[in-house]
This record gives sequence, structure tokens and C-alpha cells, in this order.
Amino acid sequence: MLIVFIRALILYALVVVVMRMMGKRQIAEMQPFELVITIMIADLAATPMENTGVPLINGVIPILTLLSAQVIVSFLSLKSEVFREIVCGKPSIIIDKGNIIQSEVTRLRINMNDLLEQLRSKNYLNLSDVEYAILETNGQITIIPKVEKRNVVTEDLGVKVQPEELPITLIVDGKLIPKNLKKSGFDQPWVINQLQENNIERIEDAFFAFLSSDRMFYAQKKDKASKQGG
Repeated sequence: MLIVFIRALILYALVVVVMRMMGKRQIAEMQPFELVITIMIADLAATPMENTGVPLINGVIPILTLLSAQVIVSFLSLKSEVFREIVCGKPSIIIDKGNIIQSEVTRLRINMNDLLEQLRSKNYLNLSDVEYAILETNGQITIIPKVEKRNVVTEDLGVKVQPEELPITLIVDGKLIPKNLKKSGFDQPWVINQLQENNIERIEDAFFAFLSSDRMFYAQKKDKASKQGG
């Protein structure tokens, strides 16, 4: 039993490292060759994990081999457009100026119900609202609406706005985060003063506090149950 436990931990750690080295894409964003490698790695890790009679190295070496293959293919895809098209394919226009390209839809074996569902999921109920629809290499559909159907942005209105920054978490469960405080450009006395303005006497009494993207301070006080538990 202990051997199975140790083997499982080793393979788990190896697969986590390999997946991290492959990148941070979600399953839906993977290219076909990346998805194939991911499935194969899962299968290779499961075999020695389930069967203690299979040497651990029989799972480790193929996994590292697939990682090497993925890195090489990714590198060649970056360097060569032709190689990238061979491995990943290329985007396909399936709607052009509101008209469905029937030859592409047939070639790609796209069901019309599925296409309309994709449009609805992106808040385009009518096909006539779409200027272009492009099937990307990862299987996602990018939709470019007609000009009159596009959302109004501040640039269209001629309004100048200040760029927003990322919100900064300052306190979590009564503990100040020094590196975030430094990033915010403020100091601890300022935080305490802001807390007191929110009827929170001490940092330890704050459950959560952050500096919003528009540089406004927000804080929430610990409830009594949290204080007693702490």
C-alpha cells in the first residue's frame, strides 16, 4: 500500500510539472496536438499508478518524451508558418458579410444548429447581425458583428477616460499583505486610517480589504463568529 501511495505521488508531481511546462492553456484553448499529448500523458501516468508490476520508469520516460515532443513542435510552430498550418491548421471564415460559406461549413462538418447555438451564446440571436464568423484553430468561433450592431465604446462618444489598474488586495483575514501595500504606494498608518473610517479599529478586525481599480478603498469587518473562531 505504501508503495502505491509513493508511486502515485511521484507520478502526480511529474504530471503537474509537465503540464506547467506545456503552458497555462485550458482544455478548450488547446491546439489539437496539445490535446493529444495531454490525453496520452494522462493514460501513461495511470498505467504504472494502477499496476505496481509495471516499473515506474516505464511511465516516466514516455511522459518526458511527449513533453520534449510538445516543446519541439511548439518551437517549430513559432518559427515556421507552414509547419504551424500543417500541425494546427488555419482559421476558416464560415460567415462572410452575413452569408454562410456553405462549402466551408460542409468541409468542416459544422451542424447548423451548433453554429446558431454558438452565435446565441455570444448574444447574437440573428444571423443577419453578423459580419464575419471565423472558426479558429482551437475550435472556438470568433464573431465580428456588423457596424450597426457593435457595442458603443467611449471612443465612439469622444469621451476620454483614465486607464484602470488592477485591484490590489491589502488585507486577508486580519493580516496585512506587505508586498501589496508597497505596490499600492500607501503605508500602514494610511490603511489603519481608512479602516477606522469604515468603523474597523484594527487591521486584525478586518476580514478583507482592497484598493479597487479606481483607487478606492473597500473593507469588510470580521463577523463575531470569525473572531471567536480565530
